[in-house]
Amino acid sequence: MGEVIAGLVGLLIGVTIGVIMLAQRLRRLRQEHADRLEADRDAAEAEIERLTAERLAAAHADLEVVVERDRQQIAGARAELHEAELKLERREAKLSTREETLSDHEANLDRKMDALDRRDIKLRELEGSVEKRLLALDARTAQLAHQAQQVEENLAAISGFSREEAREELLRRLDATLVEEQSKRIARHEKDYSARAKELGIEIIGRAIQRYAAEHTAESAATKVKIADEELKGRIIGKDGRNIKAFEQATGVDLIIDETPGVITISCFSGLRREIARRCLEALLEDGRIHPARIEEALLKVQQEVDREVVKLGEDAAYACDVSGLHPQLIKLLGKLHWRTSYGQNVLKHTQEVAFLCGAMAGDLGLDPKLGRRCGLLHDIGKAIDHEQEGSHPQLGFEALKRWGENEIVANAALAHHEGHEVLSAYTTLAAAADAISAARPGARSENVERYIKRLEQLEDIACSFKGISKAYAIQAGRELRVIVNGHALQDVELAKLARDIARRIEDEVAYPGEVKVTLIREMRQVAVAR
Repeated sequence: MGEVIAGLVGLLIGVTIGVIMLAQRLRRLRQEHADRLEADRDAAEAEIERLTAERLAAAHADLEVVVERDRQQIAGARAELHEAELKLERREAKLSTREETLSDHEANLDRKMDALDRRDIKLRELEGSVEKRLLALDARTAQLAHQAQQVEENLAAISGFSREEAREELLRRLDATLVEEQSKRIARHEKDYSARAKELGIEIIGRAIQRYAAEHTAESAATKVKIADEELKGRIIGKDGRNIKAFEQATGVDLIIDETPGVITISCFSGLRREIARRCLEALLEDGRIHPARIEEALLKVQQEVDREVVKLGEDAAYACDVSGLHPQLIKLLGKLHWRTSYGQNVLKHTQEVAFLCGAMAGDLGLDPKLGRRCGLLHDIGKAIDHEQEGSHPQLGFEALKRWGENEIVANAALAHHEGHEVLSAYTTLAAAADAISAARPGARSENVERYIKRLEQLEDIACSFKGISKAYAIQAGRELRVIVNGHALQDVELAKLARDIARRIEDEVAYPGEVKVTLIREMRQVAVAR
């Protein structure tokens, strides 16, 4: 028991000692923590003092900047105020000057009003005198009218002319003196109109020609057929000319068998008949049997072949020109134009060219290009039948087109594309223009020398028939007429009217492709000889 108590006492003593030591340690830790807090507080206070000093210095510097800016603004405001005061002083000076000027103007106006009053009084006085003078003038006018009537009566008695006759004579002389004015007016109007029309026409025609180009070959009215043996000429002629007569009667051509070696010439104005005869003759020569029955048999076969080819050519031409809905008879007539020539120009190629040009120009003018091509393609359709029927090709073409269902515009283009008939639509004019372009193009047509020379002589004779013309020369294959004017007989102002008269005379009397340019040349030469 005593041991237990002693153990407990010892344990209690040990615990007491530990508690005491722990309390001492806690006191030391509290003291250290208090010291550390005191040191941190001192450091924080020092940092706060430093920051406060820096902020105060920065605020002081900013305050000085603001103060300096305010000082500058105050100085600027004072300068502006001083300038405004100066401006005000100058404005006051100007106002005082204006007041003085206005007072001077008022004085001048007062003086002018006084002068106007005096002038008004004078005008009233003048009005009275003018009224008196007008009355005197009326009386004088009546007297002069009476005297003029007496003078007219005396002049009529002396001259033997009545009033109307004298007026007509005066107007006749006035017309003679107005030739110069007429020429000037004609030249001015022609220049204005021709400039605009030429500019527009060149633009439209130029675009149409640029969009179409074709090759053409000139053809003659005779075809030559080569033979291998001269003995064949006798067989073709036959006994007593029986074979050649049968051939010419069946084909409608003339066979020319002369001494030219190895050649037989077929002559006929119809190209289609000439082609049929050529093919028939070649078939007979190839077969070797030549007699009237064989000629008829070969001719029938060739005609069937040519008929098929005619339709094919007509369809190809219509297809190339984008023209549809044509009557079969018109297709055949188109195909026949392949063997028709005009001045050596192939008419089918010519109609195709006219169709393209007419369609292009119609499109540029805002018209229907398809209708334009149709009018151009069918404008010369009458040339396919003018060798078989009486009448001109425009009239025959018009009748054929009306017979086979074409409308009035297309028919009128065929009828009136040459002068002499009424033009019903713009398509007719376009067809005529395209026809002239195609025919007048270099190389499109050929003509014999005799007709060519006769046309040039006719142009020169027409020009020389006018008064005051010295000489005339047709140049550029008859496309231009140079006229030399006698400078002593005519004046420059009369040339415009003279050129117009010559051109109109040429249009009325001469048949020519394209156009003829008339150029008048007037030159004055004075010669003196020094001896």
